[in-house]
Parts: sequence; structure tokens; C-alpha cells
Amino acid sequence: MNNIEINGLCKNYPTFKLNNIGFNVPKGAIMGFVGRNGAGKTTTIKLILSIIRADYGSIKIFGQSASQALNEHIGVVMDAPLYTDDWTARDVQAAVAPFYPKWDRRLFDDYIGRFGLDYKKKVKELSRGMKIKLQLAVALSHNAQLLILDEPTSGLDPVARDQICDLLREFVMDENKSVLFSTHITSDLEKTADYITFIHDGQIIFSGQKDELTQAYTRVMGGPNELSPEQKKLVIGYSQHKTGFDGMVETALVHKLPKTVLTEATDLEGIIIYTGRSDKK
Repeated sequence: MNNIEINGLCKNYPTFKLNNIGFNVPKGAIMGFVGRNGAGKTTTIKLILSIIRADYGSIKIFGQSASQALNEHIGVVMDAPLYTDDWTARDVQAAVAPFYPKWDRRLFDDYIGRFGLDYKKKVKELSRGMKIKLQLAVALSHNAQLLILDEPTSGLDPVARDQICDLLREFVMDENKSVLFSTHITSDLEKTADYITFIHDGQIIFSGQKDELTQAYTRVMGGPNELSPEQKKLVIGYSQHKTGFDGMVETALVHKLPKTVLTEATDLEGIIIYTGRSDKK
């Protein structure tokens, strides 16, 4: 069973197109959502939350067509909070609680204490990390069944990021709950994600188990004249240096390169970098 099901989703802008994308977020799982800036991650999230409307395709949340009415069951953490700068944490609670029938004030207080937040401090006085934790406290205090996070860990120190990753793992211990986690910090996904959806230029390149993606590609390195023109075409993100070349190939095609070429396992960050270097899909 899935908490999110997306099929044939399209959204057209003058300079960008979300092109027929589809993926599922299973119950009890953390789905990492990766891609370069401008690839379509935030647009997809806005469509899921019914902030904007799709041109074509369908989105189902908890088996129902996506609508703002379902957002009361979704916890959202964005890159920057949408709270008024002069609000305190208590003001935030007073403002958002009426929108959530299952708001739990005691649980919110628990998270405020757990995160070391000061009820008296205004939003504008909080560090970036504390602002993210305030959003998390809200997201986790109304019995949400789905968490959607859009770049929440960028700019945070390793300790704060690790605390957030622990919270996400704790959240999906309830096998009815899911997380869609968009981030550029792929090491966080290496630790937490069960699945990866990789979007590039408005198209889904891969969606599936994390290990399947990293095993599908291999980093390659070699001398400056080691590859023929046809072999170079196999290399995604081919880059020539003074001492040689580097890039990435589909693991199934490694045997087509010379045996003298060096190979090593790649990771999520490497896959994003090499794909970004190349127009090859």
C-alpha cells in the first residue's frame, strides 16, 4: 500500500516542464527525493499539497485524490517557515492548531522541550536550525500520517541533521506512516532512505529501492586516450582532464570499456553530479 501515488503528472511553465512523472511512496518508508535545483522537486511537492494545480495526471494521497482537505493529515517542513517573524512558539501553536482537528498541545510542548526551543523567543530570533525544529514540532503534533520535507537540512550542522534523521526513522516505525524527503545532502539519505526518486529536468530518471540505484551505475576513470569515440558516448558526464578522464556508466555496460579502465562504486551524490554534467538521460 502507498501513501502517495503519482501517475502521468504534467505541469507546464514557459521555461520548465514537469513531464509525465510518476512514482509511489509506500507506507512505512522514507522516500528520498533528489535532483539538481530546478529539476522539479519543489513543483512536485506543491502539486502534492494542492498549492498549485496540475495540467495533466493524477495524485492520490491515502488512496484519495489530492486536495487541500487532506493536508490536515500531512506534516510539512519547508526550507524556511511561513510564520510571522514576530510570533513566538506559543503564537505559532495558537495560529496553526485550529487547522488540525487532532492537534495535540501536550505533544507540541514535549517537542519544544526536546528540541530545546525557547517559548519566549520570536521566530526572527531563532537560528536556521531552530526554525526547522519549530516546523518539525508543528508537523509532528497533529497525528500526521505523511511527512513532506523540502530541503530542511541544508545549512544545518551535523548534530542537528542527525537528530532530524533520527526523528524520521522514529516516525516510520509506525508502518502506516511515510516520509517524502527532498534534500541535496545525500549523506542524510544514505542513512535514512529506503527508496529514492531521482528527477532530472522535469523527468523521473529512477524511482525504486536506494541500493538498486547505486548499483545500477559505476564510476569510471582512465587515461586521456583510453576510450574510443564510441566508448566515450557510453560515459555519462564524461570529463577530460590533463591526466585522463572520469565519468559514470551503467554497470551493465562496463564490459564494453577497456579492461584497463579503473572502476569503483558510485553513490547518490556522484550519480547526481555525473547526470548533471551530461544531457544523456
